[in-house]
Amino acid sequence: MSKIILAIESSCDETSAAVVKDGRTVLSNVVLSQIDIHKKYGGVVPEIASRAHTEAISHLAKQAIEQSGVTFDDIDAVAATSLPGLIGALLVGVSFAKALAYSLSKPFVPVNHIRGHIAAGYLAHEELKPPFCAAVLSGGHTSIIGVDNYTSFRVLGCTRDDAAGEAFDKTARIIGIPYPGGKEMDELAASAKGCGNYEFPSPIVKDSPFEFSFSGLKTAVINRVHNDEQKGIETDREALACAFTKAVISGITTRLENVLNAYPEYTSLLLCGGVSANSHIRKAAEKLCKKKKISFYVPPLSLCGDNAAMIGSQAFYEFAEGNVGGLDHNPIPDSEV
Repeated sequence: MSKIILAIESSCDETSAAVVKDGRTVLSNVVLSQIDIHKKYGGVVPEIASRAHTEAISHLAKQAIEQSGVTFDDIDAVAATSLPGLIGALLVGVSFAKALAYSLSKPFVPVNHIRGHIAAGYLAHEELKPPFCAAVLSGGHTSIIGVDNYTSFRVLGCTRDDAAGEAFDKTARIIGIPYPGGKEMDELAASAKGCGNYEFPSPIVKDSPFEFSFSGLKTAVINRVHNDEQKGIETDREALACAFTKAVISGITTRLENVLNAYPEYTSLLLCGGVSANSHIRKAAEKLCKKKKISFYVPPLSLCGDNAAMIGSQAFYEFAEGNVGGLDHNPIPDSEV
């Protein structure tokens, strides 16, 4: 039986509402970014993000319904990102979704944000079905996850400290690129004629074949730039972006290959999350999949960043399993998949 989900996403600095049918069809997906608000601070300010969500969320939900061609009465459930994320931002989305669900006499479905990023693949690729391996790369998460079915997941590898997206943003800031710096870092690396004399350590954890550590890589960039400044050497931003991106790709592909070798039951790889928008990482992951002779999937750019459509997709499968929340449900800032 067909199910229509109204979903809310507010885990960080994007407020979003979407209407999704049967976990695979996007009827509407409205996203309001807060980039211009946080840019002056060089990153997301949690309290400001929460206030901005509060101001926008009701209007966006109404807009999503209007664009979807359905009514509130047609909705079978209301979903919201419940974990992980900024606690104040999560509270806004969860509180709104619970109140709306109660007023409509509909179930409330809490959704894990990381599962949502994985579900973005279902919206873009009809043929994508579990089991498969997912690499979730974003500003707050870097994980390799075994997707055994639509609601059963295994964390196979993850970062021990910083996430890949955070490392990109911090590296961008140290060379004068305003927040968020991922897109410009991608472009700088693409225009570079080489990495020059820049060389940075791989973000792999030597004593663990599946794990990452981006803290050392980030520190190496900061130290190099500061040392060059003290010597009066101007930073070659293109070459540095090239070397940094090369180090990130080396670490990610090495760990992905180790996981795929250890878990041959996964014959497909999904690359997802905000950092999956990076063109160099996409090409490297696709190359690895060709080498391993497995299928490669990645969502379109519009579904790589935080959005409510991916939350609505995962909510469909959670709802089907009976994973609903009551009015006493509270969000959690930290969580695995």
